[in-house]
Amino acid sequence: MDDASLPADTAAASAIDPAELNALTDLLIEKLKTVYDPEIPVDIYELGLIYKVDVSDDKDVAIDMTLTAPGCPVAGEMPGWVQEAVMSIEGVKSCDVNLVFEPPWDPSRMSDEAKLQLNMF
Repeated sequence: MDDASLPADTAAASAIDPAELNALTDLLIEKLKTVYDPEIPVDIYELGLIYKVDVSDDKDVAIDMTLTAPGCPVAGEMPGWVQEAVMSIEGVKSCDVNLVFEPPWDPSRMSDEAKLQLNMF
């Protein structure tokens, strides 16, 4: 996954100035990269756990994410970590994190960077 293309609907028509939206997208990626799956030494963005990010005109953020496995021991905590990271961005009014399991996560969703970190090449 390349940083220029957040897996999001941020490209849809928005009342937010395009330059501001691009800056917000970069900040969202930066903050998502601060959250790690404790069992894998790679951040959730590079792992491909973020499926969708919507930003409303009022800067309410909605995120669909998954886990590497439905029985992940931090399933109850990780959405809170994501919400906390996103809410640290100045101007974001709210953040709703929704855990989804369709489609199921698999290693093909990882970025090349994540695969390198995990010696999967």
